[in-house]
Amino acid sequence: MSLGSVLPLFISTPSTTAKSLQWGNRNWASQRLRIVAKSKSDASPSSSTPTSLLSFLCPLLTLFSGKDPSQPRNLPFELATSSLASLSRFAWGNKSIAETSLCKEITSEHPFSLQLFEFEACPFCRRVREALTELDLSVEVYPCPKGSVRHREVVSITGGKEQFPFLIDKKKGISMYESGDIVKYLFEQYGEGRSPSSGLLESTIFTGWMPTILRAGRGMTRWVYSRPDPPPGKLELFSYENNPKARIVREALCELELPYILQNVGEGSHRMNLLLDASGSKEVPFFIDHSTGFQSGDCTTILSYLFETYSTVIL
Repeated sequence: MSLGSVLPLFISTPSTTAKSLQWGNRNWASQRLRIVAKSKSDASPSSSTPTSLLSFLCPLLTLFSGKDPSQPRNLPFELATSSLASLSRFAWGNKSIAETSLCKEITSEHPFSLQLFEFEACPFCRRVREALTELDLSVEVYPCPKGSVRHREVVSITGGKEQFPFLIDKKKGISMYESGDIVKYLFEQYGEGRSPSSGLLESTIFTGWMPTILRAGRGMTRWVYSRPDPPPGKLELFSYENNPKARIVREALCELELPYILQNVGEGSHRMNLLLDASGSKEVPFFIDHSTGFQSGDCTTILSYLFETYSTVIL
């Protein structure tokens, strides 16, 4: 787990007391970050509605999802619901709108400036991921599912509250909450003069919540048999936000609370050559576990590998 200089990326660390961890993180945060966006809940009592709705849906969707995520799945059904989830978000998160890319020279080994703490089922986090796809930006993702044993604590200590999404731009020394503020910031800094569409800033009950409902809360809760320690090496996923198969893989990474490099390769991405060099194809998802050498572009194979490799039980 990593947060710049707080914790090394994807490397297990010696046990640390909560007090010393908290002091170290706060010290780093005070030196490196400026919290530039306040929670809407701090500004207006009415803003608690979305959070209340999410709190209500979480246990309900978890109940309906039912099956253990590590067990064999009905892939046609999974793809059907994931495809419907994509359709409900229209064209957002499908392609890059950047004429030039600030990440043209990026490689797998390039240091990443952006870190996103989020969870896959969150409709507010989804809008940020869509913006990242459209801006052709890659990011370090730190999944924060319900029941998190690592990343939620980092957000609470660093930002002062447990709210998602939470973005850190290490290059600029900026951190912020609130999806709308994050999307505006990303376009201001990396949008080459473009403005975000209204769909990335606001959403209706249908466009915002429908993907979460259709996927029955997948990517919302940490799997009970997930390993408590972070992976020993870098995990890398080539994806774009609205791809149905890539969504299923991201859900699994979230449920296992596995941090990973998200290489966004939407239509027109300047990163497409990186994907072609790695897989020989433009198809996503394509997943690489750099610690074991595993790589695959098959959704079912990736799921099996993740749950077999990063669980505390033998499957």
